Amino acid sequence: MIESVNGDKPCVLLIEPIPSWIVDRARDEFDLIVLPHESERPAEFLENTDRIRGIAMPGFAKVDAALMGLMPNLEIIACFGVGYDGADVDYAVQHGIAVTNTPDVLTDCVADLGMALILATLRKIVEGDRYVRDGRWESEGILDLSNSPRGRCLGIVGLGRIGLELAKRAEAFGMEIAYHNRSRRDDVSYTYHASVTALAEACDVMALTCPGGEATQNLIDAEVLSALGPEGYLVNIARGSVVDEPALVQALLERKIAGAGLDVFAAEPTVPEALFTLENVVLQPHHASATIETRTAMGNLTVDNLLAHFKGEALPNQVA
Repeated sequence: MIESVNGDKPCVLLIEPIPSWIVDRARDEFDLIVLPHESERPAEFLENTDRIRGIAMPGFAKVDAALMGLMPNLEIIACFGVGYDGADVDYAVQHGIAVTNTPDVLTDCVADLGMALILATLRKIVEGDRYVRDGRWESEGILDLSNSPRGRCLGIVGLGRIGLELAKRAEAFGMEIAYHNRSRRDDVSYTYHASVTALAEACDVMALTCPGGEATQNLIDAEVLSALGPEGYLVNIARGSVVDEPALVQALLERKIAGAGLDVFAAEPTVPEALFTLENVVLQPHHASATIETRTAMGNLTVDNLLAHFKGEALPNQVA
């Protein structure tokens, strides 16, 4: 347990959702104030803003300059997740506020779900499940044939930790790998494409594993989807902001692409209703890292980053 110079535990604002057992651990270590959502302003928060020294938050929560400005003694933002685009990092840097995340511990589970979405879309796994449950196998006969991943090209946008692990899984299923990054990697033999449009033209399945934020806002637009083409699939395990969502819905409705596997959306938890009736779309509730094992590791690392800061130690996972 860490105590501040006046003998009290450091005051930390925790923004949900974070697993309850991690909240329990945080409560043991810190004087904890919990917000069910970043938009809420309960009295407990407003009456203690000057005492708050740290924030624990999901990486997608919107912690902007206005919210941080309410806490004059804020020292650190510990993001629960590899993404930290929800925090106004520029404001944090300008005001000497450290920012941390939880990389590596979620890499495998996110890559696993990415591969699952590739298989689910190509092999019609969810569609087949509904086909059986609805009695259509008996009444209508054999379901239309699906596509094998073998021999197809997987184009990865953002060949970082998760992208590399996804590539390994895809190779095990006989897929060829191509990628787009801000720059070419010299440690892989995969085919590099200098633009997402060029990658879309070259691949059969495009998987998004890049960071969110302004740099990738609507990176996958109507032009890229058109380049992916009517036999191409999109899989998004990155952030909903990376895709121009109205353009994607239109492309799916008009069969300008073959299908999509989506774990993330532009305005979560709101999902475009037009997607609900499409058989060629597999939907998940931002669930890529949502295993007990991974979320526990993420939560513990979030707390560990805060503890290191309050002990004056080097931060395990500082990103700003």
